Amino acid sequence: MNTLALGPSWLDPDYLIETFGLIGVLIIVFAESGLLIGFFLPGDSLLFTTGLLVTTGVLDTPLWIVCALVVLSAVVGDQVGYLFGRKVGPSLFRRPDSRLFKQENVEKAHVFFEKHGPKSLILARFVPIVRTFTPIIAGVSRMNYRSFITFNVIGGLLWGAGVTLLGASLGKVEFVHRHIEAILILIVLISVVPIIIEFLRARSQNRKAEAAGTAGAADPGSVPPPSGGRGRHAKR
Repeated sequence: MNTLALGPSWLDPDYLIETFGLIGVLIIVFAESGLLIGFFLPGDSLLFTTGLLVTTGVLDTPLWIVCALVVLSAVVGDQVGYLFGRKVGPSLFRRPDSRLFKQENVEKAHVFFEKHGPKSLILARFVPIVRTFTPIIAGVSRMNYRSFITFNVIGGLLWGAGVTLLGASLGKVEFVHRHIEAILILIVLISVVPIIIEFLRARSQNRKAEAAGTAGAADPGSVPPPSGGRGRHAKR
């Protein structure tokens, strides 16, 4: 199966799997889940292609084992990111830019985490770049560890097993084989849908709050009328 590389050839999911096998997939999932250097890796398309290759027999490992190992790698990767964030702390925000590190990515993840709270650990799984930095920001913010573990496992299951199973379920569909390049690109685009939905929801709530605040400030009738029957009769 030949696929269109989404960038350099070494970022092409098909090339990565053929070259490094399942071990390579697990290392990439681990790195993208919590290491600063993993933000550019093709997580979504890689997992989809992995599931597809398991179904077509290119990878001879049972699907349930692949899913279990992928989920484990994703959860452990986030765990490492969280511990790194706790250790580094606020100094992460003062780290200078380099070829593999951009302060802008940290800021995006920070805003994402502050806006969505603990559930950002689930949503961020489906958002490239943000998923790498969110567990680190959770550590910097010293998020409750028990809550972190809970949302980390849920996110790892939904993303790691979910995307892999999606690729496996569509692996025997001829249409998928004929249009695999377009499908991989579509997966990347779909990965931002959760954040778009949350953004629109948050913006709608902010607008309602602003409208309520403006209405309250502009309404002088909120001051209670004078007591004791005085007011319109005071001029008599």
